[in-house]
Amino acid sequence: MRLLLAESADQHPGAELDEAALTALYAGPLGPWLRVNFVSTLDGAANGRDGRTGTINTEADGVVFHLLRRLSDVVVVGAGTVRVEGYGRLTGGDGAAPPLAVVSSSGRLPDHLLRPADGRGDVLLVTHAGAAPEAVAAARNALGADAVILAGEHTVDLGHLRDELVARGLPRMLSEGGPTLFGALLAQGCVDELDLTWAPAVVGGAHPRIVTGGEVEVPLEPMLLVEEGGTVMGRWRVVRS
Repeated sequence: MRLLLAESADQHPGAELDEAALTALYAGPLGPWLRVNFVSTLDGAANGRDGRTGTINTEADGVVFHLLRRLSDVVVVGAGTVRVEGYGRLTGGDGAAPPLAVVSSSGRLPDHLLRPADGRGDVLLVTHAGAAPEAVAAARNALGADAVILAGEHTVDLGHLRDELVARGLPRMLSEGGPTLFGALLAQGCVDELDLTWAPAVVGGAHPRIVTGGEVEVPLEPMLLVEEGGTVMGRWRVVRS
């Protein structure tokens, strides 16, 4: 992988990066930090012809995708993305894996996430007090009472969720979308960093962007750009006013 831009003067554009160097460049700060990871085509599509991100992923993107998971304490994903992308419990190469926190306004989880863990990562349900009672009860019965986070009264309060995850000892937070959850995280001021991959392809047609929902205006500044085989990946920090 080749370095294109870095904040540190010790890093020189054009340098070849081994695994250790790439890990150091993607390491976040020590305190609470919420980063969001997405892939997009050059014409702005957040998924491919089948409606899934897997068809626009590249090998280089996969390297960063798995690195970000290894650097995280918890992975936060919207329930719609869990269903479309076929998420199961997370697994790690060494047997360890961060918990998967699924944000669901209805309180419903896919059936396969309500089954016993079988040695894989934990699942947390994130919903609100007004969610479907039978769905919340099913999650509590299957996952345990502590695995259900009620954040907000009538809608999911993502700031509350962030604070709760930090309080649980999970300060390094990674969200993998989807676009609706990303829009809500931005609107509620919860995002610290965007990690974005540009896949070297265009797809045309009607596809979501990486952000959907209401309009937001959030300035970001570049922290890192790397490239391999035409795939460009970067880190952008949210600029606080």
